[in-house]
Amino acid sequence: MIYLDNAATTRPDEGSVREAMRYIGEDFFNPSAMYKEGFAVHKRMDEARKNILTNIADPSKFDLVFTSCGSEADNQAVFSCARRGNFVTTEGEHAAIYQAAAELARRGVEVRFAKLDRYGGADEEDLLRLVDEKTSLVSVIHVNNETGAVNDIASVAKRVKAKNPRTFFHSDGVQAFGKIPFRMTGEIDFYSVSAHKIGGVRGAGALVRNKAKNLFPFVFGGGQESGYRSGTENTFAIMQFEAAARKKFRTLTEDLDRVKSFNGLFRRELDGKIFAILSAENASPYILSVSARGLRGEVLLHMLNDRGVLVGTGSACSSKNRYSRVILACGADERTADGVLRISFSAATTEEECREAVSIINACAGELAERTR
Repeated sequence: MIYLDNAATTRPDEGSVREAMRYIGEDFFNPSAMYKEGFAVHKRMDEARKNILTNIADPSKFDLVFTSCGSEADNQAVFSCARRGNFVTTEGEHAAIYQAAAELARRGVEVRFAKLDRYGGADEEDLLRLVDEKTSLVSVIHVNNETGAVNDIASVAKRVKAKNPRTFFHSDGVQAFGKIPFRMTGEIDFYSVSAHKIGGVRGAGALVRNKAKNLFPFVFGGGQESGYRSGTENTFAIMQFEAAARKKFRTLTEDLDRVKSFNGLFRRELDGKIFAILSAENASPYILSVSARGLRGEVLLHMLNDRGVLVGTGSACSSKNRYSRVILACGADERTADGVLRISFSAATTEEECREAVSIINACAGELAERTR
């Protein structure tokens, strides 16, 4: 099997899983328990919190709230901050933001969507035009999960604050964390991350918070996570998240260079008579969207699956929709959107796998094109 759907989820890093197994075995204690064993787990969890945070932010200015996933972190930021006025976001957001925006609209909050460029990046001028004195929250995805477009969120946040200093700024950083170089700036108030995109297990995510900004709880109960997120913490997933992040950030630069070469290989070797490249040259190299225009991407996906190559047709969270709303928002027509494949890499991907996958993809697309003539 050649796995090239890493934007959906990555294989858990085996070494990180082994390292964290003690929190299922001998150190299984509830971190909220009063006895010393529980307190020791709580103390170790706070070390993991700081270690994960330090990769992208100054712990003296930011803190980190553990959640169950990136979607929960996104939702907490949205429903905590967009309680009045209007909410400004983009047409290229992950479903966790896009559907949260729909719920806000049902609750009476005005929602405004900024346009995208042809590659899925936010139209900054259009977004700034939508921000006014009543804007309570702006949320802009860092790396688009379908096209890999990278938004300069530090610049966008600075411009938003210049227009309305009271506006909160949030970014979904799930596809950026551990993959592209980045540090939190003072204008970014909240930032969502997830473990399972970087070799962590599913069940752990986090919301990074500027300490100067208020955050309301999204899950109520026992008051864990300093009252910001109730529920007994998943200590195994958190510790494995820490170990996977440590490993990922240690090799971030060399992984990025290697993945760039894989991305370039696909751009060069995919059959140009069938495939159009939809991702920009300066997109995150971890994600490459292409279109076999006039062919059904879903049919091609299943053909590839039968031959041992696993890819996506867009966001796994929106897989029930024939046409990607993000690809359509980039200006693509339905024939182009219908033929989309999303190829996404990880640090574990090899050149040999990529070369074999390109050959299989070209062969399957050629066969499908012949059948549909």
